[in-house]
Amino acid sequence: MSMTIHNRLPEPEILKMEYPIAPDLAEMKRARDAQIREVFTGASDKFLVIIGPCSADNEDSVCEYVSRLAKVSEAVGDRLILIPRIYTNKPRTTGAGYKGMLHQPDPTRAPDLYRGIVSIRKMHIRAMGESGLTAADEMLYPENRSYLDDILSYEAIGARSVENQQHRLTASGMDIPVGMKNPTSGDMSVMLNAVRAAQNPTSFIYRGYNVSTSGNPLAHCILRGFVNSRGECHPNYHYEDMMQLIRDYRPDSFENPAVIVDTNHSNSNKQYREQIRIAKEILHNRQHNKDMRRMVKGLMIESYLEEGCQPIGEHMIYGKSITDPCLGWEDTRRLIDTIAEMCV
Repeated sequence: MSMTIHNRLPEPEILKMEYPIAPDLAEMKRARDAQIREVFTGASDKFLVIIGPCSADNEDSVCEYVSRLAKVSEAVGDRLILIPRIYTNKPRTTGAGYKGMLHQPDPTRAPDLYRGIVSIRKMHIRAMGESGLTAADEMLYPENRSYLDDILSYEAIGARSVENQQHRLTASGMDIPVGMKNPTSGDMSVMLNAVRAAQNPTSFIYRGYNVSTSGNPLAHCILRGFVNSRGECHPNYHYEDMMQLIRDYRPDSFENPAVIVDTNHSNSNKQYREQIRIAKEILHNRQHNKDMRRMVKGLMIESYLEEGCQPIGEHMIYGKSITDPCLGWEDTRRLIDTIAEMCV
């Protein structure tokens, strides 16, 4: 056989018993979830900023970043809701490379899925306890989200996963916002079909059980740019792109139409400092068009303690990305302040 079975991983219920969240953290999550829900339903006009490292690669540096973010949140909380990106899975186009803390809790060592599952749960709980913020993660493997479903306040489904049936069906059974990215091809209909599927009730097999869902009214779109047939990146955050999406994404066909704009990836061509300009352009357009102001609920930004990125090696810089390049902390703080000022 070409597949080797190494060991059986713990059931989510067992892991939650071994590493439970404290009652005060559970209550904090309920309150945060309610605040975020109100943004998507239109009951609140606060703006979401989903921000953090491309990949959560080190518990100490991630938790330090999130704690710094919490202090900024206190200053801008009347206008913004900051949701830290603690992304523990990393999709790889070719299958090669670092796949996130779930696979490799230590990026310099061999993969260890058991240690990885334990490590990501402990890191998320520590970040919650130290910062008072609940986080976002990417749902790369639908069946694995059960290890964190009592912790997360937001999940994203990536450009390579958005057409997958299991991702869409799993999203329909979740009670937190789930963002569907446009696929790498840029086909908006794929993204909108994913949102529609996630908002509809359904029945399917999940972790060996026959389950049914009531649909997720908080499923929504994420614009991340696209790649053409020649491998060239093209943005889809400009005014004309947004207006076309608004025409297709109608309230009579969807519940709570909403868009989050990913300022990195193909929108920036991974030129990480372009995220600053892109965020300002989106907010400027939002100021001058009421439909865009109603539809665009937030931004997704990649940032870390140190700017740029670095290869995995023996002498790595603490708080610097080992995957896609990110904004550094000083630029991050200034950008958040600017976003708050433009969300008057």
